[in-house]
Amino acid sequence: MTTLSANTRNAEAQGIPSRTRTLWTACAAHALHDGYTDLIYLLLPIWQAEFAIGYGALAFLRGLAAASMAGLQVPMGRVAEHIGGRTTLALGTALAAIGYVIAGYSAGLIGLCVALVVVGCGLSTQHPIASAAVSRAYQGDARGPLGTYNFAGDIGKAAIPSGASLLLVLMSWHHMLWAIAALGVVVAVAVAIFLPASLRPIHSEAKAERHASGGCGGFALLLIVGMLDSSVRMGFLTFLPFLLQEQGASLSTIGQALALVFIGGAAGKFACGWLGARLGVLATVLVTEAGTAVAILAVLVLPLAGILVLLPVVGLLLNGTSSVLYGTVPEVAPAGRTEKAFAIFYTGTIGASATAPILFGILGDAVGAHAAIIATAITAAVILPLAIALAPRLPTTELAS
Repeated sequence: MTTLSANTRNAEAQGIPSRTRTLWTACAAHALHDGYTDLIYLLLPIWQAEFAIGYGALAFLRGLAAASMAGLQVPMGRVAEHIGGRTTLALGTALAAIGYVIAGYSAGLIGLCVALVVVGCGLSTQHPIASAAVSRAYQGDARGPLGTYNFAGDIGKAAIPSGASLLLVLMSWHHMLWAIAALGVVVAVAVAIFLPASLRPIHSEAKAERHASGGCGGFALLLIVGMLDSSVRMGFLTFLPFLLQEQGASLSTIGQALALVFIGGAAGKFACGWLGARLGVLATVLVTEAGTAVAILAVLVLPLAGILVLLPVVGLLLNGTSSVLYGTVPEVAPAGRTEKAFAIFYTGTIGASATAPILFGILGDAVGAHAAIIATAITAAVILPLAIALAPRLPTTELAS
């Protein structure tokens, strides 16, 4: 309680206009950017029918957006250090909207390639900058708010593609994209108005001490844990539909099962961020990763009905660790380099999410789907000793409540 009060007084002394305003502005940006990211999945079949594009070209389009978003996060973090996070995020949000305007005017593959590169460039600004803004606004109390911020991204993933599909009933896909782009302009203006122009680095003196005594090693360990956690999640989800199919699930049942996982995942991001603030990093990561390993193995032996009952819990555990890890980034980042640390962390986890299905897929071809799923559980278990090794590199207040 003393720590929370001290952090609150510290925030007030820095003249932070409103913690809540910063959080909700970051949440709005996260919801929009993640929604923009997943909107591409809705557009791919439309573009295939409109322009007679093959599956390979469609995969290339999706890859362009993902590559530009992931590859530019570190450079955008550096840009934010020079011109300010608020300016960078507002311009990035507007740039993503412009990308969808260009897509609406595109008449073929080349135009769509240009549009999605522009969209990806704009989307690359959000994760490092908005995460750092929430961290700096809440200082040592940021773990729970970062869980709320991560939860907002899942809301956007559900709301924007579904809203876009409803708009398609009323208008062409060109006009739908321009309407969605207008929403992006509104959020860009909101970021420019409501996000603080600058916030002081988080716990600069304490962080400088930790950095001098091995803070870089702490961040490296955290990054490895984050990448393995993302690999477990994406590897398991890659094989889940096939496992359900083996159990006799129909396509509609598989869709419902995935929805159960995603609902549980959204709840996990929200709940585990706050749980990490209460129990500490080590206890929460040990519980979620051990639970993930056990739940994955249980899915392999349960009948279909049991799997469907368990899947929301699986989703909660799969996604819950991420909120705890994101909330730890500012604690192990070099003093004053929070944006860069978030940029590197998100680049690593997004890269792991992209490569893990390929690696586990190759393993599945070699030894079978069940063995590959067991490998994801083993990967989750590998995180446990890494978390124990990470614990001494964290502030004492982060180990337990």
